[in-house]
Amino acid sequence: MADEGDVLTDLNPGAGANGADTAPTAGIISQYVKDLSVENPKAPESFQWNEAPELDVQFNIGANPVNDEVTEVELKISCTAKTAQGTAYIVELSYCGLVGMRNMPDDQKHMFSYAEAPRFLFPFARAVIADAVRNAGFAPLMLDPIDFQGLYIQQLQQRGEAGFSGEGSITGGEAN
Repeated sequence: MADEGDVLTDLNPGAGANGADTAPTAGIISQYVKDLSVENPKAPESFQWNEAPELDVQFNIGANPVNDEVTEVELKISCTAKTAQGTAYIVELSYCGLVGMRNMPDDQKHMFSYAEAPRFLFPFARAVIADAVRNAGFAPLMLDPIDFQGLYIQQLQQRGEAGFSGEGSITGGEAN
């Protein structure tokens, strides 16, 4: 046990009177699968195909305010595997997180909603997709990591914005 002199007693020295919480804070409150669709349109023929499929992975990030301090951040990921014989599988996932943000300027809320929150949610969405593809009868699809902050900055530059518009979405894709 620590001596009394070694214990931190005032963790927020800038707090207002009567313990008012004025420091900026943000975090994930909850996360969940909002929608999941798995299609295996050519089964059982697709299990006989020897050709490696071409993968098309697309994603979109959206943010919907729930109230003044909570925003639902939605990470939509669509994965399609095709060969010359046809489509092997299609997986579409809408993975969401409730994000709490308090005492933050609007530009920081926007950045957190479209860059940081998706970065926190992505590993869980990646696992859901890997399991869905495996459960469809194929080798699990392990998506490559995504640089959400880099994409956020790129989208702002493409729109010619120094700041943000307040609403919108971030999209991207990769083909393997």
